[in-house]
Amino acid sequence: MSSTTDHPESVPPDKASDSSQASATENNATSTDSPAEPVENASPPPPAPTVDEAPPPSTVHVDPAKTNGHGHGHDGLLTLAIGALGVVFGDIGTSPLYAVREAFSHHMEVTPDNVFGVLSLIFWALIIVICTKYLGFVMKADLHGEGGVLALTVQVANSAASKLRAYPLLVALGLFGTSLLYGDGMITPAISVLSAVEGLEFVQPALGPYIVPITILILIVLFSAQKYGTEAVGRVFGPIMLVWFSVLGLLGLNQVVHNLEVFKSVNPYWAFAFIAHHQHAAFFVLGSVFLAVTGGEAVYADMGHFGRSPIRWAWFALVFPCLFLNYMGQGALILADPRLASSPFYKMVPPQFLVLVVVLATCATVIASQALISGAFSLTMQAVQMGFIPRQKVLQTSASAKGQIYVPLVNWVLMLACIALVLGFKTSSNLAAAYGIAVTTTMVIDSILFTVLTIYGWKWAPWKAMSMCFLFLSLELLFFSGNVIKIPEGGWLPLTVGAMIYLAMSTWRRGREILGVEIRKRTIAFSDLIKMIENQGAHRAPGTAIFMYGDPTRTPPALLSNFKHNRVIHEKVLFVGVRIVDQPYLFSSQRTEVSSLGHGFHLVRLQFGFMDKLNVPDELSRVVVDGLPVTQDATYFLGKETVIPRDEKYSAMPIWRENLFALMSRNAQDATAFFHLPPDRVVELGTQVEI
Repeated sequence: MSSTTDHPESVPPDKASDSSQASATENNATSTDSPAEPVENASPPPPAPTVDEAPPPSTVHVDPAKTNGHGHGHDGLLTLAIGALGVVFGDIGTSPLYAVREAFSHHMEVTPDNVFGVLSLIFWALIIVICTKYLGFVMKADLHGEGGVLALTVQVANSAASKLRAYPLLVALGLFGTSLLYGDGMITPAISVLSAVEGLEFVQPALGPYIVPITILILIVLFSAQKYGTEAVGRVFGPIMLVWFSVLGLLGLNQVVHNLEVFKSVNPYWAFAFIAHHQHAAFFVLGSVFLAVTGGEAVYADMGHFGRSPIRWAWFALVFPCLFLNYMGQGALILADPRLASSPFYKMVPPQFLVLVVVLATCATVIASQALISGAFSLTMQAVQMGFIPRQKVLQTSASAKGQIYVPLVNWVLMLACIALVLGFKTSSNLAAAYGIAVTTTMVIDSILFTVLTIYGWKWAPWKAMSMCFLFLSLELLFFSGNVIKIPEGGWLPLTVGAMIYLAMSTWRRGREILGVEIRKRTIAFSDLIKMIENQGAHRAPGTAIFMYGDPTRTPPALLSNFKHNRVIHEKVLFVGVRIVDQPYLFSSQRTEVSSLGHGFHLVRLQFGFMDKLNVPDELSRVVVDGLPVTQDATYFLGKETVIPRDEKYSAMPIWRENLFALMSRNAQDATAFFHLPPDRVVELGTQVEI
């Protein structure tokens, strides 16, 4: 890889409570102790539009099948398509439980025209949002095989940074969309499991009071099992969802054959007529109709796990036909008996199969919830390694599957949030008011970012890109308007969560920049260090010292402190900088660059993909310096800075943000554990830094 140019004054260290902060971000090296060099294939620029950053370098393209770590390039299409049923389509596959029911819960008169209108809106939402937008266009915008709003944001930053003045705002928009996914991750398990367990009331009305306790128990078991990993459970996700979608299709088909007139709803006339006739009241219904496409963003976000083709095959061959039949079947049932609009899904089920369907629905919702929980874990790891949040404890739960990770803090916070939502809202109908606003906002952000990418990255003609954008946004903004109405009823919740997470991310990023400037003031040029050693003399102790650092022109503060106090420098000294590039995974041969600085000093650059495990000793064991491998008994020196908020008069940030940054710094995961360093060979040298 080509070397990069140093911009230490604008690119501070990836660090907060400890200068050994491991996560590199956008144009930043993941280094410790100080500012570092920009990253090749950089991630997006800082979220705060006020930050002045150099434009990110161009991207190096690598075959995703070789770098994504999932090996789907070698697996059969059918196997991957079945696996995608659980992970990718779990959320959207459980929408029939409540989407139609909620559409008629807004005091909407159950008439044939209204039934046709609601079904037409659902059908065309699936066609435009899922079939056309995500599967037809957006999935082409992969970042080395990976998808999602964060990957899209990186590509926009790389393509539009030097061409579009508003690109920092677009990056901030993308980061806010990423933050909203945490709100979605809180609501999805709660509403999905709750809506499935509510089927018990149809089996035995006396079980009604036990629905909330049973839901909470299932959620506790679900989140408690996360520490064991999902690799083994994942093998049965696909087959279970295969059965689930088949049941959805059969239930719908059983109703449709009795009333083929319901297929009239595929005519878009009924959707336009419904909106034109009801006008303001239609917006309330639109917010509920959108529930039919929640989970659509996962089609793009989970692309790296299975690949584009298996996801498309699974959708068009099974998922879409079965969803279509089920929604049409619910419509046919309501046309036959309007009184059943209060719960059309379970009313379609023959009584003798009701218990079986309730159990299957519960399994399906647990699987849908698992997909969101795993997605939150992956998103957290990416955000940490890109430098948007402090280091968190991330556990690898599988030796063979890189995507199988567990983040304890995120897991327990999500569990408590889900339980609180179930206790607070009590029914899935109440919780539906809070559901949808986060997803529809993210979809609108996806459309805006994708349009910018097609113009500045793919060189589309503006009229072509804007025509496509108009098609997508014309429907999504309608859904957004319908969900905005639900904000007072609960929609404020995911927006508040997203805003808080965005605020924390932008504060962390800005705080690291300020901290980088302060740390850099405490360093000296490497050439000055050599003069100091020659003038003052230094004992060269035997052995190897490793300083986690990334700037080849400056001396790590930890080394300066050690030399000033002890007058000792090891015979062999390695300055090790860790950089996170915008590829998900890298080959071992791509990860290491070694250069000699003379006088026994060497610079080692370690590069990791943003989905790779940051095991520094493991990578250094493959490094050869002066013809010899790095010894296992080397000593690691880390700088540890305690952040002290400066007097408000001289602060670079508002004092409340400085205190927030200091709090986040104190609670960041220890650098030793984050880098997987051997604790018995780590020396920390601490200082206090005002920001």
